[in-house]
Amino acid sequence: MNKTWKDVEQHVAACTYCPLSRTRNRPVMGFGDHQADLMLIAEAPGVEEDLQGLPFVGRSGEVLDKLLRDCGLTRKEIYMTNILKRHPPGNRDPKEEEKEACISHLKYEMFLLKPKVFVCLGRVAAQRIISPDFKITRQHGTWTYRKNYALTATYHPSAILRDPSKYQIAKEDFCAAVKKCMECKNKE
Repeated sequence: MNKTWKDVEQHVAACTYCPLSRTRNRPVMGFGDHQADLMLIAEAPGVEEDLQGLPFVGRSGEVLDKLLRDCGLTRKEIYMTNILKRHPPGNRDPKEEEKEACISHLKYEMFLLKPKVFVCLGRVAAQRIISPDFKITRQHGTWTYRKNYALTATYHPSAILRDPSKYQIAKEDFCAAVKKCMECKNKE
């Protein structure tokens, strides 16, 4: 059966696979260009995202927008999403069963988008998407290749809010991801 973006959005909206579905305000589907070469994947929506139903709003969204601008991009040119489509209470890390319950939604987003480059934002996303033992402080900006896709990770915007010294590192990682997209396009 061929899934469409509308199918995935409807499935996410109706999903009750985990207890988080009972505490959400709004499910948070991905946002951006459905033909983007660059896909950003974070761990889970925050409080503001849960209220608005959009990824990366509030202060973390401002940091993300600045990172994108500094690398010559806007939100409209990329696709951003989360592993979880609901906010875990207290901003805690998602539980394994919650990630497992939502991973099919993310896989459909990946399947529909078919980006060239994936950037995981933060340790939790990198450990689920790249490698279970991924160490963000040591491995950010390194590349993994899987099934003709390039994958990397950098600091989550909320980590930059807590430690602004990470901004320059994340900027370099983002700009490298943009460069990698161009390289992938040129190989086609």
